[in-house]
Amino acid sequence: MLIERDVAITMDDGVALRADVFRPEDDERVPTLMTLGPYGKGVRYQDGYKDQWEWLVEAHPDLFEGSSRSYLAWETVDPEIWVPWGYAVMRVDSRGAGRSPGYLDLFSQRETRDYHDAIEWAGMQPWCTGKVGLCGISYYAINQWLVASLQPPHLTAMIPWEGAADAYRDRARHGGIMSNSFFELWYPLQVLSVQHGNPKGPVDPWLQERATGPEDLSEEELAANRADPRSR
Repeated sequence: MLIERDVAITMDDGVALRADVFRPEDDERVPTLMTLGPYGKGVRYQDGYKDQWEWLVEAHPDLFEGSSRSYLAWETVDPEIWVPWGYAVMRVDSRGAGRSPGYLDLFSQRETRDYHDAIEWAGMQPWCTGKVGLCGISYYAINQWLVASLQPPHLTAMIPWEGAADAYRDRARHGGIMSNSFFELWYPLQVLSVQHGNPKGPVDPWLQERATGPEDLSEEELAANRADPRSR
């Protein structure tokens, strides 16, 4: 397959989000399968989620038949499986996360608009049939519902797995009881660790550069460059 790293997708305000694109080597036009989110497209599953990876391969040793397991990232599809099936696979770092610059604001109108524009960008590429599908778990499921509400013309299908549909009932107040423990663990471990400009971010093993981009931001600059969902 043909692999393109850090492809720039320019948004309506001039900010360029970064995407990795995996697609067939021939000239045939194919539908695109996309995710956009804050977990860092350059964080390899086996490195960033070691415990979960070890459980997965022990519990389901036949799950990756036909794959070298070389291009896996958290809660996204395996391009080595999907590209031979006749798809392009796109992973986009959301604004302010991974290698995409900008203000990090989870589940915001700005992020949803970015997703819309990324879908439209993909649908108009010469290697795409014009059909874009979405597939992903949890965060990648929730923001599928959000972007679908904008009805991007090239969005053709979506598969949201394990995604909350009601932020109040499913996230903030389970059974009416305030539930903040998940956010208190998830946000610093899985989001802030790969915020764009984090000098302590992991190394992207495919680019051999930092998965959080080339900028070095101080703790104060990082804090000023994000909205904290725990305070909402």
